[in-house]
Amino acid sequence: MEIEKLAAQAQEWLTLYGLRILSALAIFIIGRWVARAIKRLFQKLMTRNEVDATLVSFVGSMTYFALMTFVVIAALNQIGIQTTSLIAVIGAAGLAIGLALQGSLANFAAGVLLIIFRPFRAGDYIEGAGIAGIVEEIEIFTTKMRTPDNRAIIVPNAKLSGDNITNYSAKSERRLDLQIGVGYQDDLKKVKAVLNQILGEDPRILKEPAAMVGVLELGESSVNLVVRPWVRTGDYWDVHFDLIEKIKRRFDQEGITIPFPQRDVHLYQSREGIGETLQ
Repeated sequence: MEIEKLAAQAQEWLTLYGLRILSALAIFIIGRWVARAIKRLFQKLMTRNEVDATLVSFVGSMTYFALMTFVVIAALNQIGIQTTSLIAVIGAAGLAIGLALQGSLANFAAGVLLIIFRPFRAGDYIEGAGIAGIVEEIEIFTTKMRTPDNRAIIVPNAKLSGDNITNYSAKSERRLDLQIGVGYQDDLKKVKAVLNQILGEDPRILKEPAAMVGVLELGESSVNLVVRPWVRTGDYWDVHFDLIEKIKRRFDQEGITIPFPQRDVHLYQSREGIGETLQ
Protein backbone atom coordinates (compact mmCIF):
# COMPACT_ATOMS: atom_id res chain seq x y z
CA MET A 1 0.00 0.00 0.00
CA GLU A 2 2.84 2.34 0.85
CA ILE A 3 4.51 1.69 -2.49
CA GLU A 4 1.28 2.26 -4.36
CA LYS A 5 0.80 5.51 -2.50
CA LEU A 6 4.29 6.72 -3.39
CA ALA A 7 3.76 5.70 -7.02
CA ALA A 8 0.48 7.60 -7.10
CA GLN A 9 2.14 10.69 -5.64
CA ALA A 10 5.01 10.43 -8.14
CA GLN A 11 2.57 10.10 -11.00
CA GLU A 12 0.61 13.08 -9.72
CA TRP A 13 3.82 15.11 -9.34
CA LEU A 14 4.99 14.20 -12.86
CA THR A 15 1.58 15.05 -14.25
CA LEU A 16 1.64 18.41 -12.49
CA TYR A 17 5.27 19.43 -13.05
CA GLY A 18 6.42 17.24 -15.92
CA LEU A 19 4.99 19.45 -18.64
CA ARG A 20 6.26 22.56 -16.87
CA ILE A 21 9.78 21.14 -16.66
CA LEU A 22 9.70 20.11 -20.31
CA SER A 23 8.42 23.57 -21.25
CA ALA A 24 11.14 25.21 -19.15
CA LEU A 25 13.82 23.07 -20.83
CA ALA A 26 12.40 23.92 -24.24
CA ILE A 27 12.42 27.65 -23.38
CA PHE A 28 16.03 27.40 -22.16
CA ILE A 29 17.31 25.45 -25.18
CA ILE A 30 15.50 27.52 -27.79
CA GLY A 31 16.27 30.76 -25.95
CA ARG A 32 19.98 29.94 -25.80
CA TRP A 33 19.98 29.16 -29.53
CA VAL A 34 18.22 32.45 -30.30
CA ALA A 35 20.62 34.38 -28.02
CA ARG A 36 23.63 32.90 -29.82
CA ALA A 37 22.11 33.69 -33.20
CA ILE A 38 21.44 37.31 -32.22
CA LYS A 39 24.97 37.60 -30.81
CA ARG A 40 26.48 36.33 -34.08
CA LEU A 41 24.22 38.65 -36.08
CA PHE A 42 25.31 41.72 -34.09
CA GLN A 43 28.97 40.77 -34.36
CA LYS A 44 28.64 40.20 -38.11
CA LEU A 45 26.95 43.57 -38.65
CA MET A 46 29.53 45.44 -36.57
CA THR A 47 32.44 43.66 -38.29
CA ARG A 48 30.98 44.55 -41.68
CA ASN A 49 30.82 48.21 -40.61
CA GLU A 50 34.48 48.06 -39.55
CA VAL A 51 33.73 48.48 -35.85
CA ASP A 52 36.68 47.99 -33.52
CA ALA A 53 37.26 44.28 -32.73
CA THR A 54 37.31 44.95 -28.97
CA LEU A 55 33.88 46.57 -29.13
CA VAL A 56 32.54 43.74 -31.31
CA SER A 57 33.54 41.13 -28.74
CA PHE A 58 32.33 43.19 -25.77
CA VAL A 59 28.93 44.06 -27.27
CA GLY A 60 28.43 40.46 -28.39
CA SER A 61 29.12 39.14 -24.90
CA MET A 62 26.89 41.74 -23.23
CA THR A 63 24.05 41.02 -25.67
CA TYR A 64 24.30 37.28 -25.04
CA PHE A 65 24.40 37.79 -21.26
CA ALA A 66 21.33 40.06 -21.28
CA LEU A 67 19.32 37.69 -23.47
CA MET A 68 20.27 34.64 -21.39
CA THR A 69 19.16 36.48 -18.24
CA PHE A 70 15.67 36.85 -19.71
CA VAL A 71 15.70 33.23 -20.90
CA VAL A 72 16.59 31.88 -17.45
CA ILE A 73 13.93 34.04 -15.77
CA ALA A 74 11.33 32.86 -18.29
CA ALA A 75 12.30 29.20 -17.72
CA LEU A 76 12.14 29.53 -13.93
CA ASN A 77 8.78 31.28 -14.19
CA GLN A 78 7.48 28.42 -16.35
CA ILE A 79 8.34 25.90 -13.63
CA GLY A 80 6.37 27.92 -11.12
CA ILE A 81 9.16 29.67 -9.27
CA GLN A 82 8.28 33.25 -8.38
CA THR A 83 10.73 35.47 -10.25
CA THR A 84 9.41 38.84 -9.12
CA SER A 85 11.82 39.04 -6.21
CA LEU A 86 14.66 37.78 -8.42
CA ILE A 87 13.98 40.54 -10.95
CA ALA A 88 13.91 43.09 -8.14
CA VAL A 89 17.27 41.84 -6.84
CA ILE A 90 18.81 41.97 -10.33
CA GLY A 91 17.44 45.48 -10.84
CA ALA A 92 18.78 46.70 -7.49
CA ALA A 93 22.17 45.13 -8.18
CA GLY A 94 22.27 46.73 -11.62
CA LEU A 95 21.39 50.14 -10.14
CA ALA A 96 24.09 49.83 -7.46
CA ILE A 97 26.70 48.79 -10.01
CA GLY A 98 25.64 51.61 -12.33
CA LEU A 99 25.99 54.22 -9.58
CA ALA A 100 29.37 52.85 -8.52
CA LEU A 101 30.68 52.79 -12.08
CA GLN A 102 28.92 55.82 -13.53
CA GLY A 103 32.21 57.42 -14.63
CA SER A 104 33.38 54.22 -16.32
CA LEU A 105 29.97 53.70 -17.89
CA ALA A 106 30.05 57.26 -19.27
CA ASN A 107 33.45 56.56 -20.80
CA PHE A 108 32.16 53.28 -22.19
CA ALA A 109 29.10 54.91 -23.76
CA ALA A 110 31.28 57.64 -25.25
CA GLY A 111 33.70 55.03 -26.59
CA VAL A 112 30.84 53.18 -28.28
CA LEU A 113 29.65 56.40 -29.93
CA LEU A 114 33.18 57.31 -31.06
CA ILE A 115 33.69 53.89 -32.62
CA ILE A 116 30.26 53.82 -34.29
CA PHE A 117 30.11 57.37 -35.67
CA ARG A 118 33.86 57.69 -36.35
CA PRO A 119 34.53 61.43 -35.96
CA PHE A 120 38.17 60.41 -36.24
CA ARG A 121 40.22 57.29 -36.95
CA ALA A 122 43.58 55.93 -35.91
CA GLY A 123 46.28 58.00 -37.59
CA ASP A 124 44.25 61.24 -37.70
CA TYR A 125 45.64 64.43 -36.20
CA ILE A 126 42.93 65.91 -34.00
CA GLU A 127 42.43 68.56 -31.37
CA GLY A 128 40.01 67.96 -28.51
CA ALA A 129 39.70 67.97 -24.71
CA GLY A 130 42.33 70.70 -24.60
CA ILE A 131 45.05 68.67 -26.32
CA ALA A 132 46.20 67.96 -29.88
CA GLY A 133 47.91 64.87 -31.25
CA ILE A 134 47.80 61.85 -33.52
CA VAL A 135 45.24 59.18 -32.63
CA GLU A 136 46.95 55.85 -32.09
CA GLU A 137 44.13 53.67 -30.75
CA ILE A 138 40.45 54.05 -29.83
CA GLU A 139 39.60 51.75 -26.93
CA ILE A 140 36.39 51.11 -25.01
CA PHE A 141 37.10 53.54 -22.18
CA THR A 142 39.98 55.70 -23.42
CA THR A 143 41.64 57.02 -26.56
CA LYS A 144 45.42 56.84 -26.90
CA MET A 145 47.09 59.81 -28.61
CA ARG A 146 50.64 60.84 -29.45
CA THR A 147 51.74 64.48 -29.48
CA PRO A 148 54.09 65.87 -32.17
CA ASP A 149 56.96 65.75 -29.66
CA ASN A 150 56.24 62.03 -29.09
CA ARG A 151 54.45 62.16 -25.74
CA ALA A 152 51.81 59.50 -25.08
CA ILE A 153 48.47 60.86 -23.83
CA ILE A 154 45.51 58.76 -22.69
CA VAL A 155 42.23 60.68 -22.81
CA PRO A 156 38.94 59.45 -21.23
CA ASN A 157 36.38 59.01 -23.98
CA ALA A 158 33.69 60.94 -22.10
CA LYS A 159 35.93 64.00 -21.86
CA LEU A 160 36.92 63.75 -25.52
CA SER A 161 33.39 63.29 -26.88
CA GLY A 162 32.00 66.02 -24.61
CA ASP A 163 34.20 68.69 -26.17
CA ASN A 164 34.62 70.14 -29.65
CA ILE A 165 36.74 67.90 -31.86
CA THR A 166 38.80 69.38 -34.69
CA ASN A 167 39.98 66.72 -37.14
CA TYR A 168 42.78 68.12 -39.26
CA SER A 169 43.10 64.89 -41.26
CA ALA A 170 39.44 64.49 -42.20
CA LYS A 171 39.71 66.38 -45.48
CA SER A 172 42.15 65.61 -48.28
CA GLU A 173 42.91 69.31 -48.89
CA ARG A 174 43.72 72.20 -46.57
CA ARG A 175 44.31 75.92 -47.00
CA LEU A 176 47.41 77.69 -45.78
CA ASP A 177 46.83 81.10 -44.21
CA LEU A 178 49.98 83.23 -44.18
CA GLN A 179 50.20 86.91 -43.31
CA ILE A 180 53.11 88.80 -44.88
CA GLY A 181 53.97 92.42 -44.05
CA VAL A 182 55.79 94.77 -46.45
CA GLY A 183 56.88 98.38 -46.17
CA TYR A 184 54.64 101.29 -47.14
CA GLN A 185 57.22 102.38 -49.71
CA ASP A 186 57.12 99.03 -51.59
CA ASP A 187 55.17 98.60 -54.84
CA LEU A 188 52.15 96.45 -54.04
CA LYS A 189 51.75 95.27 -57.65
CA LYS A 190 55.32 94.01 -57.64
CA VAL A 191 54.86 92.37 -54.24
CA LYS A 192 51.74 90.53 -55.36
CA ALA A 193 53.41 89.48 -58.62
CA VAL A 194 56.39 88.06 -56.71
CA LEU A 195 54.14 86.17 -54.31
CA ASN A 196 52.07 84.70 -57.14
CA GLN A 197 55.25 83.64 -58.90
CA ILE A 198 56.50 81.88 -55.76
CA LEU A 199 53.21 80.04 -55.44
CA GLY A 200 53.23 79.02 -59.10
CA GLU A 201 56.72 77.54 -58.84
CA ASP A 202 55.80 75.07 -56.08
CA PRO A 203 54.24 71.89 -57.58
CA ARG A 204 52.73 70.96 -54.20
CA ILE A 205 50.38 73.95 -54.34
CA LEU A 206 47.10 72.99 -55.99
CA LYS A 207 45.79 74.79 -59.05
CA GLU A 208 42.21 74.22 -57.93
CA PRO A 209 41.04 75.76 -55.68
CA ALA A 210 43.12 78.71 -56.82
CA ALA A 211 45.49 80.44 -54.42
CA MET A 212 44.64 83.95 -53.26
CA VAL A 213 46.96 86.89 -52.59
CA GLY A 214 45.41 90.14 -51.34
CA VAL A 215 45.89 93.14 -49.09
CA LEU A 216 44.56 92.35 -45.64
CA GLU A 217 45.06 95.61 -43.76
CA LEU A 218 47.10 98.77 -43.42
CA GLY A 219 48.96 98.10 -40.20
CA GLU A 220 50.82 100.46 -37.91
CA SER A 221 54.22 99.61 -39.38
CA SER A 222 53.47 97.63 -42.54
CA VAL A 223 51.02 96.82 -45.28
CA ASN A 224 49.85 93.30 -44.43
CA LEU A 225 49.00 90.89 -47.22
CA VAL A 226 47.32 87.51 -46.90
CA VAL A 227 48.62 84.50 -48.86
CA ARG A 228 46.18 81.57 -49.07
CA PRO A 229 47.24 78.60 -51.21
CA TRP A 230 45.57 75.17 -51.12
CA VAL A 231 47.65 72.03 -50.55
CA ARG A 232 47.10 68.36 -49.82
CA THR A 233 46.70 67.68 -46.13
CA GLY A 234 49.85 65.58 -45.99
CA ASP A 235 51.93 68.45 -47.47
CA TYR A 236 50.57 71.15 -45.17
CA TRP A 237 53.49 71.73 -42.82
CA ASP A 238 56.22 71.08 -45.38
CA VAL A 239 54.74 73.70 -47.69
CA HIS A 240 54.16 76.05 -44.76
CA PHE A 241 57.81 76.07 -43.70
CA ASP A 242 59.23 76.10 -47.24
CA LEU A 243 56.95 78.89 -48.39
CA ILE A 244 57.93 81.25 -45.57
CA GLU A 245 61.61 80.69 -46.30
CA LYS A 246 61.13 81.19 -50.05
CA ILE A 247 59.23 84.43 -49.51
CA LYS A 248 61.99 85.81 -47.28
CA ARG A 249 64.74 84.88 -49.75
CA ARG A 250 62.85 86.26 -52.78
CA PHE A 251 61.98 89.50 -51.01
CA ASP A 252 65.66 89.99 -50.22
CA GLN A 253 66.53 89.47 -53.90
CA GLU A 254 63.81 91.82 -55.12
CA GLY A 255 64.58 94.52 -52.58
CA ILE A 256 61.20 94.22 -50.90
CA THR A 257 61.32 95.15 -47.23
CA ILE A 258 59.72 93.24 -44.37
CA PRO A 259 59.51 96.00 -41.73
CA PHE A 260 59.69 95.46 -38.01
CA PRO A 261 57.34 97.29 -35.65
CA GLN A 262 58.42 100.89 -35.10
CA ARG A 263 57.01 103.97 -33.42
CA ASP A 264 57.67 107.68 -33.94
CA VAL A 265 58.60 109.56 -30.76
CA HIS A 266 58.19 113.36 -30.66
CA LEU A 267 60.17 115.46 -28.17
CA TYR A 268 58.75 118.78 -26.95
CA GLN A 269 60.52 121.46 -24.92
CA SER A 270 58.52 122.32 -21.84
CA ARG A 271 57.46 125.95 -21.44
CA GLU A 272 59.50 126.39 -18.28
CA GLY A 273 62.56 124.88 -20.02
CA ILE A 274 63.01 122.43 -17.18
CA GLY A 275 63.27 119.38 -19.39
CA GLU A 276 61.76 117.43 -22.21
CA THR A 277 58.53 115.56 -22.13
CA LEU A 278 57.84 112.47 -24.13
CA GLN A 279 54.46 112.35 -25.76
